Amino acid sequence: MGSATFRCGSTCKIESAEREILPPLRVLSVVPYAKGSASMPFVERQNAPICAAGVVTETFWLASRTAPLTLMKEWRRLRRVIHLFRPDVVHAQFGTVTALATVISTSLPVVVTYRGSDLNGWLSRSSWRSPLARLLSQVAALRARQIICVSQEVKNRLWWRKKIATIIPTGVDTEAFSPQSKDDARRKLGWGRDERVVIFNASRDPKTKRLDLAQASIQAAEKLCGQIRFVVLDGHIAPDLVPTMMNASDCLLLTSDREGSPTVVQEAMACDLPVVAVDVGDVWERLRGIKPSKIVSRDPKALGTAVAEMLSRRERSNGRQSAEQISTARVAREIISVYGKALALQEQRKNSRFHGADDLS
Repeated sequence: MGSATFRCGSTCKIESAEREILPPLRVLSVVPYAKGSASMPFVERQNAPICAAGVVTETFWLASRTAPLTLMKEWRRLRRVIHLFRPDVVHAQFGTVTALATVISTSLPVVVTYRGSDLNGWLSRSSWRSPLARLLSQVAALRARQIICVSQEVKNRLWWRKKIATIIPTGVDTEAFSPQSKDDARRKLGWGRDERVVIFNASRDPKTKRLDLAQASIQAAEKLCGQIRFVVLDGHIAPDLVPTMMNASDCLLLTSDREGSPTVVQEAMACDLPVVAVDVGDVWERLRGIKPSKIVSRDPKALGTAVAEMLSRRERSNGRQSAEQISTARVAREIISVYGKALALQEQRKNSRFHGADDLS
């Protein structure tokens, strides 16, 4: 099937007597990348605690969202996987083509998670592709039984169905991302002990992530504090290596024009890594009370000054405590609750004698 399976229904202990009688909930996640991609590793990390809670999950990797013929084959393959796996809920882990392909593949309840760029668009995309992607995201919302938005800002961009949208930030794996010795991490990576290191996530969308602004900020910082090792994550770094890189760094820099709830900030918090960021997505909320960290204007000099200050302090932050509040374990419980709502609404519609139109408010 080209999918990764988490089989836990027969092995996970379910404490509730009611859950012992009922079969475990089965959920199929649809992810907008080919299997083995380093993109969106947090989806698999989030599925682990969902599985541990007694849910049987399987992941469908959508190999293409742009090539029409491949996409048609993938849509047919998705329908086959749904037929064979027989999920109770199908969870589209992104908007755009991923969500639309999911909602038209089944009459089962579908949950769609909007992560930011699916409703915000990409600056790096062509003039017609970005608006089309946003339109497909909005159309998919009409067929969703429940919606998850990673931040209030993302929810505000929905044209309709806001009443069924729940705000749940992307969870951070606080076991994978945890404070470690900076010296040990640098030895593993071959970085110098006395180097000044700033890490930046360009992902596969450096234009929207504003790599140009980040580079200009580093140049401004170097005028104040000397040479800096600027480490750019480009979407090809092995996910298991990222926690070590964060623990080996002195500061995370975030300069994006658009974000939902940037996972990289939460991962940095979990590693007690200070953050310098612009005010985007839910960063202001996440960094509230986190010291040392700073939110500054989109000006290279201002960002450079903040980075230089972080590098001169050479301190770790107190982000770990706040990151625990959005751990994958806690977020898993909220997501499972949304699955329950989707199933309840599906059952309600089934039993209703009159099937009216959805409330589009």
